Amino acid sequence: MAELLAEPQLGLTLLAGSAGLGNRVTWAHTSDLPRLWEWITGGELMMTNGLSIPADPEGQVELAEALVNAGASALAIGEQMYAPALLPQFLEACDRLPLPVINIPYPLPFIAIARSVAESSLLEESRRLRQTARIYDLLRLAGPSDDNWLSLILGIEAELDASLFVVDRRCLHAWHPGGQSLPPDLKQDLSPLTSKSPVASKKFQWHRLAGSHVLMMDIPTHANALLVVLPNSEPLPDAVVLLHAATVLGLELSRTVLSLENQRRLSAEFLLQALDGRLGIADIESRLPEFGITSREFLVISMSSDDGERLAGIHMDLWRHGYPAACQRTFNTLHLAIASDCSDDLLRHAVPLDVRIGISRPSTAAGAQRALQESMWALGTASSTGERLVRYAEGPSWLGLTSFEEGNALVQRLLGPIFEYEQGESGDLIVTLKTFLDSQRSWQKTAAALYAHRQTIIYRIRKISELTGLDMSETSTLAQLWFALQIHDAMDLQGKLRHLPTAEVSTRGVKAGRGLVGQSKELRP
Repeated sequence: MAELLAEPQLGLTLLAGSAGLGNRVTWAHTSDLPRLWEWITGGELMMTNGLSIPADPEGQVELAEALVNAGASALAIGEQMYAPALLPQFLEACDRLPLPVINIPYPLPFIAIARSVAESSLLEESRRLRQTARIYDLLRLAGPSDDNWLSLILGIEAELDASLFVVDRRCLHAWHPGGQSLPPDLKQDLSPLTSKSPVASKKFQWHRLAGSHVLMMDIPTHANALLVVLPNSEPLPDAVVLLHAATVLGLELSRTVLSLENQRRLSAEFLLQALDGRLGIADIESRLPEFGITSREFLVISMSSDDGERLAGIHMDLWRHGYPAACQRTFNTLHLAIASDCSDDLLRHAVPLDVRIGISRPSTAAGAQRALQESMWALGTASSTGERLVRYAEGPSWLGLTSFEEGNALVQRLLGPIFEYEQGESGDLIVTLKTFLDSQRSWQKTAAALYAHRQTIIYRIRKISELTGLDMSETSTLAQLWFALQIHDAMDLQGKLRHLPTAEVSTRGVKAGRGLVGQSKELRP
């Protein structure tokens, strides 16, 4: 600023803030919008015709403080234009901060100042280009491992002479498990600033916290990925170079996400085979470490949501918090195998609020299928009781039952005769019973749903009564069968794991009926 003031052809004069004449000017920018500081990226000389300046002392002091907090180098005001009187409180605040306040003589055009700043920045532009090239070269040399992510961060920090943190905007935890965590005091100071959604908040903004400047900017292409920059010295890092640094970090995160997506597809096939009984114990134990599960014991976690897309990124959030998992999603249900020390607090933190969670007891490879049964039972309990998270054998009882064994016994007692009959006959009794109860016991609605004649439905219901020995006209009978069907659906694991077209798991149509009958056979001992 001192050099700019010394240029005789401009005729600029200093009104206040002489202690800030050493501030580095990276650019000259003109704006007359009310909140002048919102258009600053750091190092600018802000020029205004005065419309941006409030007339009251409080407003003028707030303007000065906001400009300094945002990283402005100075404020230049056009003479004989629209600026109100500059009050003593404002000038004192500018001396204290310090913020140089410059008078632009009339009729000097603002563009003359902008041209002078641009011409003097040619050498700086060359330095910026070389620095940007070195930052992109760091990306070229970086590899896919967590250690290389940290080395990329350290390399960019050395170029910018600043500390860098890539965090999740929602919780300020490190976005990458190989990255550095924010210092606790800085995390506390930033929390109020990140409470706004990324759309509503500014994408690139300097803030002044505890006497130091802190930059927050979004990482492009990655929702909720936030770059926090703490300069180690003055002048502040160049805004253009910072944008390139954020782009480089975004590209590296994209490479990481692509690698994780490939691993997710491999883990889905592995978990499907492991939980379906197609892999031996030794195979399961040898392959779990491929997906980051290094402990001998692990949990099987089942999650469900009315919107299956809400489950799509959960494995990424768990990985981000240090818990990689093998996962497999079918429709609106997600199954995970994860380290046994994964806590309830972490799951509640990393998983969306509307997702229900059922957790098995710690299991080894030998008990993988049993662990899935437990997690599904716990998930059924969570869904029916309204609990967000339930651990098997620890949550509240469901339908008066406390364990998978009790549910299995009830299903076998009430529905077992029907399963046995359908094993040798080509009947559709289970799907008919389910549709009949879902249709408020209406013969006509059930027949229409199953594309069958009304007399056929009546015959099937009578056959169910004959097989079970239950009176289908009794409310208690219907209640017991409804309970048994709910439990059977919750324990019907094999059908939930198969990648079936939607029509084959619907309760509508003859094909759908046979799909459910086929699933019901899976439960037989």
